[in-house]
Amino acid sequence: MLNMRRLAAIARKESLHVMRDWRSLYLAMGIPVALILLFGYALNMDLENVPTAVWDQSRTPESRDLLSFFDGSPYYAIKSYHDGYDALETALLSGRVMIALVIPSDFADKLHANRPVAVQVISDGSDATTARLALGYASALGLIYNHNLLAERIALMGRGPLHEPLVLDARAWYNPDLRSENDIIPGIIAVVLIVISAMLTSVTVAREWEMGTMEQLISTPIRVPEIVLGKVFPYFVIGMADVTIAMLMGRLLFHVPLRGNPGLVFATGAIFLTGALFLGLMLSINLKKQVLANQIALFVSYLPTLLLSGFVFAIENMPHALQAITYIVPARYFIALLRGIYLKGIGLEVLWLNALLLTIYAAFMVFMAHKRMKLKLE
Repeated sequence: MLNMRRLAAIARKESLHVMRDWRSLYLAMGIPVALILLFGYALNMDLENVPTAVWDQSRTPESRDLLSFFDGSPYYAIKSYHDGYDALETALLSGRVMIALVIPSDFADKLHANRPVAVQVISDGSDATTARLALGYASALGLIYNHNLLAERIALMGRGPLHEPLVLDARAWYNPDLRSENDIIPGIIAVVLIVISAMLTSVTVAREWEMGTMEQLISTPIRVPEIVLGKVFPYFVIGMADVTIAMLMGRLLFHVPLRGNPGLVFATGAIFLTGALFLGLMLSINLKKQVLANQIALFVSYLPTLLLSGFVFAIENMPHALQAITYIVPARYFIALLRGIYLKGIGLEVLWLNALLLTIYAAFMVFMAHKRMKLKLE
C-alpha cells in the first residue's frame, strides 16, 4: 500500500529542488516556447515567393505575359533579369535565386505559328525538396497557361467557349488551405513533451546517487512506489503546463484549428507524458550518472520522435525496414492522435487503437521503472 504522506514528502522534496534550480525550471518552461516558435516559423513546407531569375531572349509582349503569369502567382517572385547562362549560374550559385526561367528568342513566333515552344526551368537541386516543389508548380502553371491560351484561340476562331471533357475538382479535406502549420503544430506537442521528459527525469535518481543522498533515502521506511511516483509528480505537472502553453501558442500565434475535444488532447498527452517521464526515470535508475543518463535519454527519445514518428517525414516514404522500426516509437501513435483530434475532429471511436498502444507503452514504462528501482546499496 502507498503511504500518501511519504509520497507527498518525496514530491515536495523534488518540487523544492526544481524551484531552487531555477535554470532547470527556466529550461522546462522556456524550451517549449522556443521549440514552438522555431518549428512553427522555420519548418514551413509551403512554397511561397521562391526567388526567381529570368533570361528573356524574346522580349515580346507574349513573353512578358508569361512572366507576369509566374510573377503574379504566390509561388514565385522574379528578383532579377539576366543575359546569358553565366549570369544565371552566378545567381544560382550565390543563392540569390532558386529558380531560373529561360525564354527562347522564337517564343512569340512559335506561339503565333501554333507550334510547340520550350521554356527552360532551371532549379537549384542542392535543396531537393524545394526544387521538387518548384518544378511541380511550374509544370502546373504551364498547364494553366496552355489552357488559357487555347481557350483564347478557340474564342477568336468563333467556335465558342472551350469545354474540357474531364474536369478534376481537387479538394483537400481537414486542411483545405494545405497550411503546413496545421500539420506541424500538433506534432510539436509530442516533441516538447519528449524533450522535457528526457531532460528532467533522466537526472533525478542519478543526482541522488552522485550527491550521496540516496543512502539517506534508503535508510528511511520509504518504499519503491512512493519514491518513484513522488519524483515523477512535479515533472508531470510541468509537462501538462507545457501542453497548455503549446495549445495556446498554436491557437493564438499560428491559428491552428482544434476541431476535436480539448480534453482528449490533455488526456492523451498525460498518457504519453507518463510513458516519457518513466522512460527517463528508468534510465536515471540504471545509469546513475546525470550527464550520461541525459544524453542517452535524448538519443533514445528525441531523435526517434523527430525522425521516425511521421512528424517531419512521411512514414510511407521510408524504407520498409525503417517503417517496421516506427511501430516501437510511441510518438508515432501520439502524433496520429493529435492530428486526428486537431484537424479531423475525431475521437477514440476512430483512434482507439493508437490510444490503446500508447497506454500499453506508458504502463510498460511505469512497470519497468518500479522493477529497476532498488532501495539497497550495491
